[in-house]
Order: sequence, then C-alpha cells, then structure tokens
Amino acid sequence: MKTFYSNGKLLLTSEYTVLNGAKALALPTVFGQNLIVEENRSEKILWRSFNADQSVWINVEIPFSEIIGGLSSRQNPLEAKLINILHEAFKLNPNFLDKGNGYHIETHLTFPRLWGLGTSSTLISNIAQWLQINPYKLLETTFNGSGYDIACATNNTPILFWLEGKNPIVETVEFYPEFSENLYFVYLNKKQNSKSAIANYCSKQHDITQAVEQTDKITTQILQAKELSEFAELIEKHENVMSELLDMKTIKETLFSDFKGVIKSLGAWGGDFVLAVFEENPTKYFNEKGFTTVIPYKKMILLPVS
Repeated sequence: MKTFYSNGKLLLTSEYTVLNGAKALALPTVFGQNLIVEENRSEKILWRSFNADQSVWINVEIPFSEIIGGLSSRQNPLEAKLINILHEAFKLNPNFLDKGNGYHIETHLTFPRLWGLGTSSTLISNIAQWLQINPYKLLETTFNGSGYDIACATNNTPILFWLEGKNPIVETVEFYPEFSENLYFVYLNKKQNSKSAIANYCSKQHDITQAVEQTDKITTQILQAKELSEFAELIEKHENVMSELLDMKTIKETLFSDFKGVIKSLGAWGGDFVLAVFEENPTKYFNEKGFTTVIPYKKMILLPVS
C-alpha cells in the first residue's frame, strides 16, 4: 500500500492575469487530499473517493481497457472525467496498466469538496506522484489552467508563481504577516467552475498588458507590506484593477457593500472563498448575511513549523 498527499490552495493575487505572465502569490492550505493505492491482480481499478465527512462521492470500477481506449461512454460526468484523467496519465506512463496488474484506490479529502480548495489539482498532483509523471503536463491535458494550484500541492510554504511562455516558475517566499489575525477567509456558499471562468476571461478581447503589469507590481508590494492599512489598500487596488479588466462588479459591491473592511475575491470571481480584511473578527457580520464558514488565516494557511 502506498499513500500520497497534496495540499489545497488559495490564490491571493493575480487571478486570471497569472495566465498572461503576471507573478501570483499563492498559499498552500492546511487542507488537502490523500490518495491510497493498493495493488491487486484484477486488471481494473476499483476507485472510491471520500468527502471530508466520509461520504462517498465516486464509487466506480474501471477496466484497464476503458482507460487505454480513453473514450468513455459513462453517463456520470465525474466517472467520465476520472477516466479521462487516468487515460492521459496512461499516455505519460503506460507501464502502470501492465497486464496482470490491478489497483484498489481511495482518495480522502480533508475539506468539503465544494469549497474549491483544489479537489482536482490535489488529485492531479497525487496521481502524478504515484505514477512519477509531470503534473503540469497532466493538468494541461485534463483541466488546463496556469498550474499555480499544482505548485501549491507540493510546496509547504507560500509561493510566487508565474509563467515564462508555458513554463511554470515557482519561488518559495515568506508571507506570514504580523497582521494575519486580521485576515479571514469566507466561503460564498457556492463553488465556481474555474475552467469556465478561465474560458470566459480568455474570450474577452481586452488589452491586458496594463493589468498584468499592475497586478504583478501589487503582488511585489503585498509581500513587502508591514502594516495592515498598507496591505488593505493594496488588496482594494487589486480588486479595482480586476473589476475593470473583467468588466464585473467587485464581490464587495455585489454582496457586502456595508462591510467596513476590505474584501477580495480569490481565484475565479463569483464563488469559492474571499479574503476579508478587518481590524476585528467579522464572523458575526458574515453569519448574519448567511455565510457561516469564516476561517481565520492561521487555521487555513500552512504555517512554518516552529
């Protein structure tokens, strides 16, 4: 039996513009996903995926022949996507489907899968670790995206991530600000489809050069910020840049116009988590508006081991 683990992720800066070369500040989370592999002789994969509450959300038997063929006729979209991922992994390492092999595989999330912390990216990373293949290539052929989430999966510290052409560059950084007790992550009660959000962004014919430069610069400034007020100002500036680029209202304008602090979308706009910056604990405010998942920075983000 072999066990693999990958961290979840949150993208603090340069959402969308990271696709065009902007440096992004990304944060691995304390939450993630395990993949447990046990070999047998069945020439098929018996796969079960468990949510954080131990409920099963995928339970499927997949013959090797279906993975090799790659054209699944499964009506269940989750099963079809899983087979697609395994087919692309097979193309990168055909040896794992040698005749006479078989596998019992379980995956275990440590966060509710609708939170959007990286159910797909942690799976891609774990499969890549198991089969010793390039996770970025597997991502490219299955979900696309910049790859920052793949970088978070195997890094236990905050990272700067950017693309040089199609090549991902990862630099570990320190981002454990003294004002972290004033930072909270709020779940918006719905999962955003990152793939469709990226497609929507790419379809817009904006001149994005200025936005790329602005978000890149703000990322550098955020890493240097020492005071909460400076950080909040930079976060608000970032929201305004992206609001203009995407031609969308900020999440604060849409849902939290009376909030006295600063709110920033994280990743694809319109769902998953937002960052709330406030001098006091804002949990009561968000709870009263129906948003009951409010997580302090230190309970969400991996912290250095003392």
